[in-house]
Amino acid sequence: MEFSGEQIISAPRQQVWEALNDPDVLKACILGCESLEKNSNNEMKAVVLAKFGPIKAKFKADINIEDIEDACSCKLVGKGQGGVAGFANGVANITLQDDGGGTLLRYVVDFSVGGKIAQIGTRLLNGTTTKIVNHFFATFPEQL
Repeated sequence: MEFSGEQIISAPRQQVWEALNDPDVLKACILGCESLEKNSNNEMKAVVLAKFGPIKAKFKADINIEDIEDACSCKLVGKGQGGVAGFANGVANITLQDDGGGTLLRYVVDFSVGGKIAQIGTRLLNGTTTKIVNHFFATFPEQL
């Protein structure tokens, strides 16, 4: 499943970039995130409690940051295991661009799930994914 979007954030690009690399900011923005630790400049581990329709699971995820162009773009590659509920994997390409006094953040996400989660249907899965993304972008500007 692929989706994309963009948002103008009322902060300079460098500040937005720093926030996107701050585990405390990200933890506050990710719906259901119980912990998020940065192991290195390019690696993070997270524990996220997620609900997909009737299925609720705690995912342990590894996130790698690749193709880094400082304060301009990066690619996030995540792999999460939710036990018997299944797995969730995703790749997010993020770009930042100056927009007046603010920053235009664009993203393209390719997301896949397997196991019991995959059985709930595209409509419920799309609804949950949209809720997670909307929560992130509603919360992120408040964290700057």
